[in-house]
Amino acid sequence: MKQNGFSLVELSIVLVILGLLTGGILGGQSLIRAAELRSVSTEHQRYVAAVNTFKDKYFAIPGDMSNAQAFWGVAGTCPGNNASPSTSPVTCNGDGNGRITPNATNSNEVFRFWQHLANAGLIEGSYTGVSNTATANVEAGALGVNIPRSKLSNAGWQPMWGGTMPVSSTTFFDGEYNNMFYFGSMTTGGGPTVGIIKTEEAWNIDTKMDDGKPATGGIVTWEYDGTYCSDLAPSNAGSLADSTYKFSYTSSTACRFIFRNAA
Repeated sequence: MKQNGFSLVELSIVLVILGLLTGGILGGQSLIRAAELRSVSTEHQRYVAAVNTFKDKYFAIPGDMSNAQAFWGVAGTCPGNNASPSTSPVTCNGDGNGRITPNATNSNEVFRFWQHLANAGLIEGSYTGVSNTATANVEAGALGVNIPRSKLSNAGWQPMWGGTMPVSSTTFFDGEYNNMFYFGSMTTGGGPTVGIIKTEEAWNIDTKMDDGKPATGGIVTWEYDGTYCSDLAPSNAGSLADSTYKFSYTSSTACRFIFRNAA
C-alpha cells in the first residue's frame, strides 16, 4: 500500500516559513519595546513643559495651587476619595507651599496635580484628582484614573515632594530632589514605584536624556535597587559620581526612575 508523506523539500519549506514567522514576531516585539522605551523621554518632556506653562499662566504649581477653585469650581468633597471623584473640572485647592504632597490639608496634591493640568488644557485625559481608596490623603494611584498611563506597558507617572535626601538614606541617593516624578510599575495601594525597565534599557534612557549614571544627574534610580540596578549597594559608601549601571543583572525589569526637580 502506498503511504503519502512530506518530502524533505516540503519539510524544509515548512521549517523556513516557521523560522520567518518566528523571526518576524520577535522582531516586531523588539520594535514595540523600543517604541515604548522612547516614549519615556517624550512623556517626561511633555509633562515638564506642561508644568512650566502652568506656572507661567497661574503663578502656581499644579496640585499645590491655592486658588484653583476660583478657576474651575468647588468640588463637593475635599480632599475627596474614590467615592467622591471629580468627574468635571471642579476641584480642590492646594496649600500653596510649593510642595506636591498626598497629605495636604484640603487636597491630595499628587492627584489634583494631573487634574489641574488637564483642566488647564495642558495634558490629555481626565483625572479624578483623588486617591483610589476610601482614605483621602494616601498615595493610592490607578493608571488612567488619577495618574497618566505611560505608553510603556503597565507604567505610570506620579509627582511627589522629595526635598533633600540625606546621606543616611538607604532608599534614595543623597541630593536635591524637590518636586520629583516617580516612574515605574504600580505598587498595590501605592504609586508607580515598582521596577519596570531592564538595567541596559535604563542605562540607554539615562544616557540619551541625562548623564548615563544611576546615582547622579536629573534622572536617578533608587539607591535601594543597588543590588541589581546600579553598582552601589544600599549605602552611600561609594562615590555617587562613579556609579554605573549593573549590566550583569539581566534577569528581570528591576529598574525604576526618579526624575528630580521636575515641577
